[in-house]
Amino acid sequence: MQQEQHYWVVVASKDHVRRGVTGGFMQANHGKEAPLKRIKPDDWVIFYSPKKELDGDEKLQAFTAIGQVSDDKIYQHAMSENFVPFRRNVTFYPCNDAPIVPLINDLDFIQNKKSWGYTFRFGFFEIGKNDFDLIQKHMRTDGND
Repeated sequence: MQQEQHYWVVVASKDHVRRGVTGGFMQANHGKEAPLKRIKPDDWVIFYSPKKELDGDEKLQAFTAIGQVSDDKIYQHAMSENFVPFRRNVTFYPCNDAPIVPLINDLDFIQNKKSWGYTFRFGFFEIGKNDFDLIQKHMRTDGND
């Protein structure tokens, strides 16, 4: 029996998302293990980037990557002597950045449309299939509607 797919949003600056796409991995909530334990193989993950760079001030406010969890392995990777984050392997798909502002009114996971940014404060959360489908439709690069 195949398990039910889930759909997740991870919040990270675009420079960090790009690093994960290049390496075929994801991290969540500054490398914590707990969020990664909630994700199962074949679940979908969309990355939202409030900024272009973690240490920069330039806003982006767009969905910047989409992928599917490859397996059930959670592992650590030493990025420095003091930072050894947990990771999951992800198969990423070609996509374009999709600005969030035009989508806010149609996204069910954003309950307060005026204070929509509040939704992203936890850095990792589950969304419904309808929201996932709407976002991925705006990100796809295959030219289909």
